[in-house]
Amino acid sequence: MLRPRVTPHQLVHQHQPLDGDRLGVMCWNTQKLTLSAEFRLCLSQLLARFPTRLLLLQEAKLALSHRLQLDGWSYAVSPNIQTPSHLFGVLTAGQCAFDDITVLLSHNRELRFATHKSQILTHHPLSGGDTLLVANIHAINFVRHGHFHHEIAVLRQILMQHRGPLIVAGDFNVWSRSRRLYLAQFCRAMGLKQAIMEEEQHIKSYLRQPLDFIFYRDLTLHSATAINTPTVSDHNPIYAQFSLS
Repeated sequence: MLRPRVTPHQLVHQHQPLDGDRLGVMCWNTQKLTLSAEFRLCLSQLLARFPTRLLLLQEAKLALSHRLQLDGWSYAVSPNIQTPSHLFGVLTAGQCAFDDITVLLSHNRELRFATHKSQILTHHPLSGGDTLLVANIHAINFVRHGHFHHEIAVLRQILMQHRGPLIVAGDFNVWSRSRRLYLAQFCRAMGLKQAIMEEEQHIKSYLRQPLDFIFYRDLTLHSATAINTPTVSDHNPIYAQFSLS
């Protein structure tokens, strides 16, 4: 495995702000299955059922030889692993413009695999003139809690510079009380609310602690649910619908 040298992106909506009344956000740790036919079929079915403008994937897998098959979507990737033929990391896709893209790698490496974790921050213009900042997170695991706290603190310092609507979502790996408490402190400091999911029993958990979350600020939440897709990934997608106004 190599430290990633490329950060793929496909931007085809650069003059199209996020508009309309509703904003659907789907978040999913895909367990590196994004190139499989089963995943593509499942995703297309999910997008038909749940209107989605922003798609946030963790553990996405991309082939270096060709673009990801996300027709009609703009996307950007923050990889944490590169092999001779593939990249792995977090991917944010949208049917809207990307004004700015920031890719982040954790300072610390996970002990089990000696790899960094990746995050991606994307700015999306709104039709009213504001900018929505979206942070797609795959938090570091298999490290001491102090290292986890440090990585969240770094993210907080970056996000504190943004004024306006904010979505922070992903797989936070908060399987211990210490991690949950620190994540709660982070949310309070950022003014973030948690999108409480219907069908919450479908959220991936470890030691009875949910791992996947969607947090938001300066948006109105209309609905949120965890979607049971047990044959595709070890995580289920979570979905939230917001008002932009």
